[in-house]
Amino acid sequence: MTWPQALQEAIDQFADVFDPMERYEMLFEWSSDVNELPVDEWNDANMIHGCQSQAHVMCHLEEGMFYMRGGADAQIVQGLMAITCLAVNGRPPEEVVEIEPTFVDEMGLKASLPPSTSNGYLNMFKRVQDEARLLMGDA
Repeated sequence: MTWPQALQEAIDQFADVFDPMERYEMLFEWSSDVNELPVDEWNDANMIHGCQSQAHVMCHLEEGMFYMRGGADAQIVQGLMAITCLAVNGRPPEEVVEIEPTFVDEMGLKASLPPSTSNGYLNMFKRVQDEARLLMGDA
């Protein structure tokens, strides 16, 4: 798949790092780049179920293009949300529902994440795709 330039740059940065702890540090840095969903907007409707941390996403369309905002109480999860924003924001929702999160593998992150975090991330990504379907009117 051809990724947006900003995501490809992130993939390249992470792929050049072989130490899992250094990848975590990079995720911590990325956590401040997420289009943040403030804590006062967190609720049961936008909570990601199956994630060990408190994680929330809200999605919307702007001029027909998909955008997500996210927030989490764990920096690793927030960093993963920031990277996901690079993958989905500004795309038509029809493309968002078709994306496979293989960029996480390409970055070397999937192998670095504990299984519970990896599962939580997949739940979050599925939720984003479900929101894209709803916004398309297919749900």
